[in-house]
Parts: sequence; structure tokens; C-alpha cells
Amino acid sequence: MSSDASSRTVAYTAAHKAMHAPRLDWLSQYREDAFDPAQAIVDAHHHLWEVPGNNYLREELQDDLRSGHNMRTTVFMECLSHYFREGPEALRPVGETGFVVGQTPVQKDGSARLCAAIVGWADLLLGDAVRPVLEAHVEAGQSRFRGVRSRPTWHDDPAVHPSRDGRAGLLREPAAHTAVRALGRMGLSLDIWVYQTQLDDVEHLAAACPDTVLVLNHCGGPLFAGQQADVFGEWRARLQRVAAFPNVRLKLGGLAMPRMGFGFELAERPVSSERMAQAWKPWIDACIDAFGVDRCLFESNFPVDKVGCSYGVLWNAFQRIAQGYSTADRDALFAGTAARTYRIEGVLTQP
Repeated sequence: MSSDASSRTVAYTAAHKAMHAPRLDWLSQYREDAFDPAQAIVDAHHHLWEVPGNNYLREELQDDLRSGHNMRTTVFMECLSHYFREGPEALRPVGETGFVVGQTPVQKDGSARLCAAIVGWADLLLGDAVRPVLEAHVEAGQSRFRGVRSRPTWHDDPAVHPSRDGRAGLLREPAAHTAVRALGRMGLSLDIWVYQTQLDDVEHLAAACPDTVLVLNHCGGPLFAGQQADVFGEWRARLQRVAAFPNVRLKLGGLAMPRMGFGFELAERPVSSERMAQAWKPWIDACIDAFGVDRCLFESNFPVDKVGCSYGVLWNAFQRIAQGYSTADRDALFAGTAARTYRIEGVLTQP
């Protein structure tokens, strides 16, 4: 990506985040107590950014974490925030990793109660040349860097989402395969954000890079899930094909984003966790049926999903959906799989 292209991408993203800022006055109209306050939780996916009108930094994250749930730690997910403004283009995303470390210092006991794992960004089309970028991320992450995310979200209908750096077929590029294999050799993982129409590309990548852990975001991106009944069958069939590859894991969340079509953000008042759980349960259950509890992990996707609900209500919805699962299965879904995927120690044994 050229310097001009990078600047345009970051500027676009800032405008997009500001436009989709959560309505705090709307969210404040409805609160719930924690449904299962004892359940240990690792939030496997959230962001931190500084955007006029939509800041989400340590203070905002900590406020959300005080929801009454047993939040053990979190995983930061890249979001084009605080890149270096100078220096080699390929290394500029390393600025984000350093920014997160600065926002979330470790505790006196040496643990990181916020952002115990950090996932950054690197251009997969660098191929073999991605390794110095990954090494710089590892150094900047001070033992917390765990991998990168690719987000080639693309659709032939421009109304679906005005793409930033999304492009069709990126995950099929030979250079990308080379970069993803390099991640695996370094013990790092690849998070992936695509729409359901691109899940065939994830299959292709999983087959080409069997020794790298791939973490599919947001239930595999089911577009218009809450509006079009015919989406479910196609999405589930594609997802089941991806699940056949044992190196792929799946994040359960992202369903409060407007593009998923459930429309909770349009309600006069925020809806209850019970209503959200009723709408989402068929989708979450299908994910778990396909991947199993040992390859599924819940995520908040905050503050993106904050446009549709508060943090506490979101986790209540997930807990309502999972209440029929065994204690061991819930421990895996809410904390164990995330801890194993991102190499976070002690989350189920903390006081």
C-alpha cells in the first residue's frame, strides 16, 4: 500500500468510526444485572482508538468492563489506530502495537488485566518480507503480541460496505500464503474478517497453510442475517466447509453490527438480552455445532457492536444462549478457547 493510499485509508476509517459512534444517551435507557456473574470471561476481540466524537480508550474500556461480569482479561484487535506517521510503510502498523502497550500497562503482579494479547496488522502481500514486520510487532508488544489480522471484506454490491483495503481474492494470493506460513513458523496466528460470500477463500487459505492457526471473526460474516431468511442455509453450508479444517477457529459475535441486519440499533429503546438471545441463538448454535466448543470463542467486538447494545447486555445475551451447555463447555466458550488460542495463562485460575 502506498503512503498516499495508507493516509487515505486511515482518514476514511476515522470518518467511518465517527459516523458510527455509539449513542450513550440511548444506551443509558436500559441496564441489566449480570446474568451469570461468576462465569469467567475473556473478551476475545475489542478495539481501542482515538477518534473525535468516538474515543474508545482505556477509560472507556474499563467502564464497560465494570458491567458486573467476571471479566478476566481481553484481546486487542487491530483497527488502523495510531500507526507511525513516518518511516518504512510496511512498519507503520507497528505503531498501533506500541500504542496499545502504552494504554494498558501490566499490573504489579506482572499480568495484563487489559489486552493480555495483542493482534496487529501487517500486509500479507509482502510475502517473505513480512517477517521483519512481525519481529518489530513482537518487540513492540513486550511479550503480548500474538498475531495479525487480515480484513479483506469485499462485496460486489458497494452498498454492503464501502471497502477500506478490502479486495476480492486476497487470501488466494501466493504471497499471502507465504506470509501466513511465516506467521505459523513464528508461533503467531491470523485473524480473518470476511463476509460469508468470501468463506471459500478462507477454505483455500486453510488448506494452503495447515500449520497456522486461523481465527475467523464475527461468525463468518453473515450479511443481512436478521432480514433475509435465505441467508442462513448458504452461510451455514459455507461455514461447515471451513470447519472441516482443524486449524480454523471461530469467534462468536459481531452480530450487533448494522450490516448483520438484526436492527437492534433502530429500536426506540435498547432491547433486552433475552430478545437478542432469541434472535442470535440459531446462528451461535450453528457455529458451535460446526466447530465445537474447543474452537469457538465469544467476542464483544466493542465499541463497534456498542451501536446496538451495552457491554453488560451483550454478555448477558451470550450467557443466555449458552446456558444449556455444560459448565466445562461454557468455560471453553467464554474463556478457555480464547486463552489457548492467544496463549494467555491463568485466566481460569485467577482469584
